[in-house]
Amino acid sequence: MEVRHNWTHAEVRDLMEKPFMDLLFEAQLVHRQYQQTNHVQVSTLLSIKTGACPEDCKYCPQSARYTTDIEKERLMEVERVLDAAQKAKNAGSTRFCMGAAWKNPKERDMPHLTDMIKGVKGMGLETCMTLGMLTPDQAKQLATAGLDYYNHNLDTSPEFYGNIITTRTYQDRLDTLSHVRDAGMKICSGGIIGMGESANDRAGLLVELANLPVHPESVPINMLVKVKGTPLEEVDDVEPFDFIRLIAIARIMMPQSAVRLSAGRENMNEQMQALCFMAGANSVFYGCKLLTTPNPSEDKDMMLFNKLGINSQEVSQKPDEIEENELLDRVVERVAARPTKDDLFYDASV
Repeated sequence: MEVRHNWTHAEVRDLMEKPFMDLLFEAQLVHRQYQQTNHVQVSTLLSIKTGACPEDCKYCPQSARYTTDIEKERLMEVERVLDAAQKAKNAGSTRFCMGAAWKNPKERDMPHLTDMIKGVKGMGLETCMTLGMLTPDQAKQLATAGLDYYNHNLDTSPEFYGNIITTRTYQDRLDTLSHVRDAGMKICSGGIIGMGESANDRAGLLVELANLPVHPESVPINMLVKVKGTPLEEVDDVEPFDFIRLIAIARIMMPQSAVRLSAGRENMNEQMQALCFMAGANSVFYGCKLLTTPNPSEDKDMMLFNKLGINSQEVSQKPDEIEENELLDRVVERVAARPTKDDLFYDASV
């Protein structure tokens, strides 16, 4: 099978209507052609700035517009982030993802973010950030610091998007992905299933992702985690077989990408997760929390991997030529040399 960038809605709908077993068989054949079998890449996701987001994403408990149990937290100090990254590495993660509840980072954020990137990379971990929209210059700053991946999800189809978010446009998201690619970073971009969208919308999301000039290197497929206080707290549950189908179709359409089984795993039983891996998922978030929502514990994941004969992948990059401890010392020295006034770690929601 060739890698394509000209998928049509009709082709995706045909895949959706295939008998379930036939679809999984096709996806598994594609997976074996392009991916390492029985291996899953393990990432850890840390919220480095939580809550009080000015955006109105209806699925998100971190929006300041909704009344949820989320307590807002300022931008984390670099040392705390590096400590969390070291713990993630010790637990078996090979990629460390840092997320901030912003519409976009401000310039005063950038020195702290670049120090985080350099410190985490010094541990030999792949790095990823999700910070909202980026300008071309901000994307270049992150790339220069060594950021490997930038996450910016499309969330859903262009047609359904306005029902979920009004504070940034679909084109804004595509523009940020373009800035990230132009800066030389890899892209992590996917969507959320279960927000009330139609089958056509699910097809539309995958068409948008698969028809990008270069496929995202990572494609997270999230199952909505319904949170009390958000507008989507009462939406209908996703049919498990429909979700597994979407994993399989993503694998077929983007054969070289890592398809990440992302949010919602805490609500999936082992059998559903196993079918997702069979369908082509080969990446997960590892740890008991994804930003602010529950996730299976590391022990629970390891037990499932052992049952399935799955091995977590080794990190695909080597640490920089600079010795790890030397690089970390230099980052910490820079942080210590800065003023320690409270306004360095301001309320980033304003």
